[in-house]
Amino acid sequence: MPIPEVTEKFAGQVNEMVIGATSEQGGSRSRVVKIGGETGLPLLDFEAAYPNLPAFALEITNAGVEDWHSEAKKHVEDISGDLAKWAARCEEWGADLICLSLAGALPELGGKSPDQCADDVKRVLEATGLPLIIWGTDDNAIDNTILPKCSQASQGENCLMGTAKEGNYRTLAASALADGHKVIGEAPCDVNLSKQVNILLSDVGVDLNDIVMHMTTGALGFGMIYIYSMMERARMAGLRGDKLVQQPIIVNLGKEIRRVKEATSPQEEAPGWGSLEVRARLWEAATTANFLQSGAELFILRSPAALETAKEAAARLRPASASGNQSRKDSSSCS
Repeated sequence: MPIPEVTEKFAGQVNEMVIGATSEQGGSRSRVVKIGGETGLPLLDFEAAYPNLPAFALEITNAGVEDWHSEAKKHVEDISGDLAKWAARCEEWGADLICLSLAGALPELGGKSPDQCADDVKRVLEATGLPLIIWGTDDNAIDNTILPKCSQASQGENCLMGTAKEGNYRTLAASALADGHKVIGEAPCDVNLSKQVNILLSDVGVDLNDIVMHMTTGALGFGMIYIYSMMERARMAGLRGDKLVQQPIIVNLGKEIRRVKEATSPQEEAPGWGSLEVRARLWEAATTANFLQSGAELFILRSPAALETAKEAAARLRPASASGNQSRKDSSSCS
């Protein structure tokens, strides 16, 4: 007797979000990126719809790359002092978006002023047609001064800005609403804390459809099991109808790789681990694949070599029904 096919249907779905704005939409981007929209658990295309592909951003920063691990740094050292060249190179490498980190505003990393950070945003927007993620310093006081300026500098471009936390969400929300941007809501990796941030943003006028959840992240071998399970719980709750966790999930994982000794220790210090070049690339790509399976839709990486490998893995893993964003470039060689 044949075994009956069993599928699981959910009452809810992940919100679909558009990042970026073309000239027809009031911006200057050459294309937009869509994320979210799925109606079932990750990768199970036999029982759900997956209208959009996972999206990949490469990180650039106005703080220099001294604290980047060597295998990420080697690809960008010659251009890290020129944000325009760096952004353009990311587009050549196959990134779907650019993530501009404004860590250079931190006193210990240069103390850039709000106007200088806004100029950096303009420089990146002029250098590439990719949608932009604007990531602050993670210092609430500094972010409350630089992010409004950067929001104004990118008005109409429909950027993704963050991160909004309990201590600074009002300022960022007001800027995003005024200038037409989406918001990254950050909370420690806990479903209820993530919901609380989304409630706070909603209370000051940010539509739940305009929020991406950042539940904080870690790399493979550095807290992955706990973080994976929290993301999976959030995705399950959203699919079951909880509108406070139906937001797409972003993971900023490139910077987490430098915390893991297996991905950063030179071969001479750990000869049994093999080539550092291979280890670092695979560690970042494998971390991406894990979070893809937990329900994340948007990934920020640092290494263009890891980006290439991660996109290849996602192409094999993603459901056949994911047909959105087919105009995106395939990953290019980072050599």
